[in-house]
Amino acid sequence: MSNIMGHVSLVGAGPGDPELLTLKAARRLSEADVVLYDQLVDKSVLDLCKTAVRVFVGKVPDGPSTPQSQINELLYAYASKGLRVVRLKGGDAFVFGRGGEEAIYLTDLGVTFDVVPGISSSISVPETALIPVTHRGVATHFTVITGMSADEDLSIEETWSALAKTGGTLVFLMGVRALDRISAALVAGGADLSTPVAVIEKGTTADERVVVGTLDTIYQLVRDERIQSPATIVVGEVVRLRGQMVGGYMREFSPVNAVAVGA
Repeated sequence: MSNIMGHVSLVGAGPGDPELLTLKAARRLSEADVVLYDQLVDKSVLDLCKTAVRVFVGKVPDGPSTPQSQINELLYAYASKGLRVVRLKGGDAFVFGRGGEEAIYLTDLGVTFDVVPGISSSISVPETALIPVTHRGVATHFTVITGMSADEDLSIEETWSALAKTGGTLVFLMGVRALDRISAALVAGGADLSTPVAVIEKGTTADERVVVGTLDTIYQLVRDERIQSPATIVVGEVVRLRGQMVGGYMREFSPVNAVAVGA
């Protein structure tokens, strides 16, 4: 075993579209000896790993999940062999990605690390679905909430009342399974039933689907369309702006499909 300690890079892979990976993230992958990756990382991103050993440590809904404690141990085990390790996470490593916990764990054990930010789905997914999380005269701020903790958070009445009355945009990540409870809690907290809601499945990818409704209707609409994870939920008046942009939107621009002006 090498007596030289390796190094860990905590890397965000972005929201889904592999072209949204940063240049620094791509370089870290090309230099890596080992890559520990999550469920939502696109295969084409992993192809950048070259000769690196790839270790799946993701969590599959209703399937096998790798405990965080085991992930931490693997990071240390590989780094202690003098290897360059990449911990690759969907979105951004520090936005509900437990990257902060891993950074503290590595620091306590004397392992150096760096952080490569990823484009967070909390902003990019609504954006590619033509929903700005802030917009002049509509919303001056937004709040990002994890839907994974909905069961425990729904019991905190004051929290949901504050969210319902924030006046800004609410973005829920990993919350599609709790959509009915989220909607009900916001209404109970004082939100209007007619508040617009969008649910975006597989945002930023070619398989993206968008369902738009209100707090009163969105759960049934999502069930009818069989929307699945990963999906991002956006609640607020900014959702209405989508209808003003759809007509001019071109997902992939090239000279072949460009619109001639003044011809």
